[in-house]
Amino acid sequence: MLLHPLALSVFLWIEQSLAQEEGSNSPNEEKKLDLPKPQFTDEKVQHLLYRMTGLDLQKVFKPAKQELKPPVYKLMTELQLEKATREAVEKAKERLKMPPVLNEREPIDDVLAEDTILDGVEPYKYVFTDLTYATPHRERFIVVRETNGILRKATWEERDRMIQIYFPREGRRLTPLPIFKDEALTPVFFQDRHEELLDLCVIQFEPDSPDYIRVHHRIYEDIDKHAKYDLLRSTRHFGGMVWYLTNRKRTDGLLIDMIQKDMLDDAISLVTLYHMLHPACQSAKEAQEQDLQGVDLIKTFVKTEAQRAGYIELALQAYQATLPQSAAS
Repeated sequence: MLLHPLALSVFLWIEQSLAQEEGSNSPNEEKKLDLPKPQFTDEKVQHLLYRMTGLDLQKVFKPAKQELKPPVYKLMTELQLEKATREAVEKAKERLKMPPVLNEREPIDDVLAEDTILDGVEPYKYVFTDLTYATPHRERFIVVRETNGILRKATWEERDRMIQIYFPREGRRLTPLPIFKDEALTPVFFQDRHEELLDLCVIQFEPDSPDYIRVHHRIYEDIDKHAKYDLLRSTRHFGGMVWYLTNRKRTDGLLIDMIQKDMLDDAISLVTLYHMLHPACQSAKEAQEQDLQGVDLIKTFVKTEAQRAGYIELALQAYQATLPQSAAS
């Protein structure tokens, strides 16, 4: 059977490249110095973020838009109720599992071959996709033959499109909704639909894509600007927002919100996370040297790091005024 010249050249190139890759992946290339800065997936970081997220069962299991069905009532004993509550808590924890936070992926701009003999042979580009079922999508081989004969690796956008065509993911569209465009975000923000937009974004885009990161950052910025932190509290997106703000040393608004809502443990966790991500700051040094805990930890942070120190001090004073005299001292 005779193969089309475009397909034949692609298959020959794949065989050559696979043979070269077996000997080219040296350990030295993969050994990169890891930054000492904690990562989002670190166990201690995840523990702090989960504590700050909170677990409001009514919010986690809030009614979703779906077909109306008659309510179901059950009579339970005390033991059955306790068991059902434990099961609900476990389901809630699963729903609060945070989406990944990744750096933006590097663009793909690799030319594999320039076959001038194929220039003008076909009026359209050809995309060749490895359809092996068990191959992870990140390792899936996808190349493009241009009309001028150039054979190159597919861009990320082309890869995402082809993978969605052959391996469709429920809820994801070939063309993203217009709602993800910058000019369409502001009206959504006015409606306080930040969580809904984040859920759609997680489905539509890969976590290291520019659009995924852009939309998340825009939402975090709007929530911080208007102090609407409760919109994401007790949702799977709260930890990502805290991570974003803490990395950029913009925790003052969130810290004030936590103190005003009597969430002192969350405020302490926030300062602790700040010190983990910025260990060279003066507050982190003093906290380590003096083994500071509780309110003293927050006071030291406010004195050396906060941009809105006056507001945070007033919030702390108001909080301590509500405590019994023995606890406040």
